[in-house]
Amino acid sequence: MIETDNVTKVYQMGEIEVHALRGVSLKIEDGECITIMGPSGSGKSTLMNVLGCLDSPTEGTYHLHGQDVSTLSDTQLAHIRNKEIGFVFQTFNLLPRTTALRQVELPLVYAGVGLRERRRRAEQALEEVGLGDRIHHRPDELSGGQQQRVAIARALVTGPSIIMADEPTGNLDTKSGDEVLRIFKRLNQEEGITIIFVTHDPEIAEYGSRTIHIRDGLIEQDLAQPNGCGSRG
Repeated sequence: MIETDNVTKVYQMGEIEVHALRGVSLKIEDGECITIMGPSGSGKSTLMNVLGCLDSPTEGTYHLHGQDVSTLSDTQLAHIRNKEIGFVFQTFNLLPRTTALRQVELPLVYAGVGLRERRRRAEQALEEVGLGDRIHHRPDELSGGQQQRVAIARALVTGPSIIMADEPTGNLDTKSGDEVLRIFKRLNQEEGITIIFVTHDPEIAEYGSRTIHIRDGLIEQDLAQPNGCGSRG
């Protein structure tokens, strides 16, 4: 599904070149559950941006479902993101005065889905994360854990093959964080969605089948966890 070959990413900061990725090669199969870990400045967020088609590599290739997406235009990358990839962030990224139902509908609006169908799919996604009775609530009427579940429903509603979660429990208490991680585990095990966590939290890594440690823009370790969700065999 995902294959990168010697991917580099260089940012120009005035006269200084910042080498965020220095030659990353990895493979992620359909249905895996991966954790990318590393300290601040390690390159893990840059790697997520490249894998999520939010940014393009400076050098190297990135194949997604067999398609080389390394050299696609911003418009083409946006189309792939809308179709294939859902994102969940630490800060939820919800619109403050918009109901949960409308929040979840938004990706379908951008995709050109008709009103009746997007309403049906948004309600179904909210039911799937346990918020069927909160569809008309705004963020200020929801707990942090509920807001993150709205964000998961929004990521899920387009039927992506991949969900990328950047510190998804970072703003949650332990109980809410565990509930959110169980949702990701179920989406992976029951629906076969590939999950990629980006985090510094070792407890999240316990949910995955592999933990990729990145440091100074390079993969330092790639460790299998036989009992994690997404495990094969």
